[in-house]
Amino acid sequence: MMLAPFSWIRPEPWGIHVVPADCWIDPARAVDRALVTHGHADHARGGHGQTFATPETLAIMELRYQTREGAVPVAYGETVDLPGDVKATYVPAGHVLGSAQILLEHAGERVVVTGDYKRRPDPTCPPFEVTPCDVFITEATFGLPVFTHPPIAQEMAKLLDRLAAYPDACVQVGAYALGKAQRVIAELRAAGHVDPIYLHGALEKMCRLYQDFGVELGELRLVADHDKDDMRGAIVLCPPSALNDRWSRRLPDPITAMASGWMRVRQRARQRNVELPLVISDHADWGELTRTIEEVGAQENWITHGREEALLRWCQLYQKRARALALVGYEDEDD
Repeated sequence: MMLAPFSWIRPEPWGIHVVPADCWIDPARAVDRALVTHGHADHARGGHGQTFATPETLAIMELRYQTREGAVPVAYGETVDLPGDVKATYVPAGHVLGSAQILLEHAGERVVVTGDYKRRPDPTCPPFEVTPCDVFITEATFGLPVFTHPPIAQEMAKLLDRLAAYPDACVQVGAYALGKAQRVIAELRAAGHVDPIYLHGALEKMCRLYQDFGVELGELRLVADHDKDDMRGAIVLCPPSALNDRWSRRLPDPITAMASGWMRVRQRARQRNVELPLVISDHADWGELTRTIEEVGAQENWITHGREEALLRWCQLYQKRARALALVGYEDEDD
């Protein structure tokens, strides 16, 4: 009996179910067999029987969620044979260290699940690779035309200019612990900032993990090991939750900054009392989302994880078949 096209892959509330292989992509609850795109908490979790992911993502999951049993490393470009005559190939997504798109092949059909991705260069991870397919499952975190991310060099210049203007203070940058903090550090180094960068303790282990995988971050120091005067004229990185916390009192006259794609929305910056919004995102912006759909050239586009309605409407206007998925367990990161 002939199966309907793409009937072997089903979006369910808890994740994307690959039916012949009885496995799930980024499931929001524990399953026997999970294929994980990257280590952020809304895509990765512990408790699975088997977890297929890149070595970097598995290391991140072990650090964050104490997962080790059942780990199956899959390198970029490697193809894994799954039950039910399904093949899975991991392709760089350009989001964070270890992030991958997953190309699924079955019955002559190709499906790409992107997880989260970005198209801008990033010194901390391999770039996104366009992978032709029949069904393209794309995120839509910044799926509104208002979201156009500026060049990161421009945002680094804003940060360094503010630092130079207030040599007796420090600039305290809120940055997500996985991916954003390490990218900001690496981009500062690329911009010529060679001075030590100070870290909140919550960022230390993830930065060390990045360094273990060969990502150069330069000299990093823990805030807890130093006095206020040591940090004058310095950049201090912390989780966004620490920006207005008592912890900040140990810093010398901190100028509050935050690195996030959401800093494009002025109200978000005001809500967090951010003096220096830095529009730095690890997701594709509106123009990159639509360009990627064009370049992939899929028969169908499935849209999830974000502002699905606007991207769905864009697909309709340009005669591209599309549908919005209703997955649970996904939430905005402090991107």
